Amino acid sequence: MITIKEQKLGGGFRMRRRLALFLVVLATLALGACATSGNPPAPAPGMPGAWSESGASDAASPVRDWWRSFGSAELSGLIDASLSASPDMAIAAEHVRQAEAQVRIAGSTLFPVLNFGAATARHETRPQGGIWSGDNSSSAALSASYEIDLWGRNASGVRAAQSSLSATRFDQETVRLTLVAGVASAYFQVLSLRGRLVIARENLAIAERVFKVVDSRVRNGAASALDLARQQAAVLTQRAAIPPLELQERQTLFALAILLGRAPEGFDTAASAVTGLAVPRVAPGLPAQLLVRRPDLASAEAQLAAANANVAAARAALLPGIGLTGSVGLASDVLLNFLNGPTAALAIGASLLQPIFDGGRLRAQVNVATSYERELVENYRKAVLAALADVESALAAGGRTAEQELLQEKVVEQARLALRLAEIRYREGADDLLTALDAQRTLFQAEDQLAQIRLSRLQGSIGLFKALGGGWKMPES
Repeated sequence: MITIKEQKLGGGFRMRRRLALFLVVLATLALGACATSGNPPAPAPGMPGAWSESGASDAASPVRDWWRSFGSAELSGLIDASLSASPDMAIAAEHVRQAEAQVRIAGSTLFPVLNFGAATARHETRPQGGIWSGDNSSSAALSASYEIDLWGRNASGVRAAQSSLSATRFDQETVRLTLVAGVASAYFQVLSLRGRLVIARENLAIAERVFKVVDSRVRNGAASALDLARQQAAVLTQRAAIPPLELQERQTLFALAILLGRAPEGFDTAASAVTGLAVPRVAPGLPAQLLVRRPDLASAEAQLAAANANVAAARAALLPGIGLTGSVGLASDVLLNFLNGPTAALAIGASLLQPIFDGGRLRAQVNVATSYERELVENYRKAVLAALADVESALAAGGRTAEQELLQEKVVEQARLALRLAEIRYREGADDLLTALDAQRTLFQAEDQLAQIRLSRLQGSIGLFKALGGGWKMPES
């Protein structure tokens, strides 16, 4: 009886010990889950309810091919060519392929690793004074290993790789938008410079016409040689203004060729002025919509999600790792022959690895990952604020340059009238040459300023399309 009771008590003790061990394991799992969960990414900063600058109320939202709204078939052709041949787009596509491969690499850690190995050898030995003797051996083995992702470290690595892939795809969209805007801006600059060259040559012709009038008056004794020298200087000044514009036009044209992935030699565009282009109107929408309309903001958010997953993986590295291994193989004493009575072997094992002391390396890796996540939070917030400023600046430029263009057109009209009257009065001797010279300078500057304002208005429209994301929308998950 006593023996039986002791056995019962011993069995109850073992049961309680197993229960306590089970509870310890559960507690360890719970603590591990808390340790590896990671902090959720910070939400977007507070967005304003409306824009400070008013946009066009009757305009439509930007579309994917927004550049066609400028009404230039040549521009549309250039942009289509750039999207298919630009080195920047090819580089961005390769970045996406690299990120896709990284996802496959990270995902492979969730599956067992299988390896096959085979070897064969012959060993020859000879004792001193003896003869050579040898033996043969062959072996083949199939091994497998698998790490149990108990704390989610490998799964966190997959999440980080997937988020990085999303960020790379968004970066590709940013490259696309930047390329399209760059092609449109360079194209408009080429046309504007060509228009300014036309104006400069027309102004040179005006200066030469006035020079003939002055020269005639000097020959007739109605004007002095000083007037002739002054007008000659005006002609030379206007002629000297042409080469720099020609140089800018060629350099901008070459830059446009590079954006299209073409050699500068032989490249040219047909159009010669910006006067026939339309300036599209676009509705900015609400500020909060920027979060799903700009690929650079989507990329910053995806990078933050990847950093959050990396924090979870770094924390999981502090916890024990459990691995399973197994192998099966054959061995034979015949070269490359397993049919002659081979020896079979089978092995199965499990291992537990718990870091105890590493000089603080793993803990420091957690600190690095956590700090980097906080850095990306600030980068995201900064990117959102910069995006808001981009739209506000583009809206301000669009409205004010349109008004400025109308005023400058009136300035040019009055400057032309003033020059005609100054020429007439100088020819009749009512005014001196200084009045005509001043009228010439005023007209030349006014016409050149008008051409630059028209370019600024077109570039402001490009800037608004770009600031609003160029018609891109966050894909539905």
